[in-house]
Amino acid sequence: MYALILPASTPFVLLATVLGLSWWEDRILPTPEPVEALIEDLLAPAAPAQLSELPRIETALTREVAGR
Repeated sequence: MYALILPASTPFVLLATVLGLSWWEDRILPTPEPVEALIEDLLAPAAPAQLSELPRIETALTREVAGR
């Protein structure tokens, strides 16, 4: 009887192994960053661009202030 169970269960054991390894690869292993993201990080400026000075709260909104 065991001679029939072993060959019949082999495909299910292999399927469970492949599914387990697939889950392990998706959940446990770290995902590598795409090469494009690494290149963009290298080409990005080191410091953020300076923003122009914002008008103070007390300043009335005039055409001169709004045009900045």
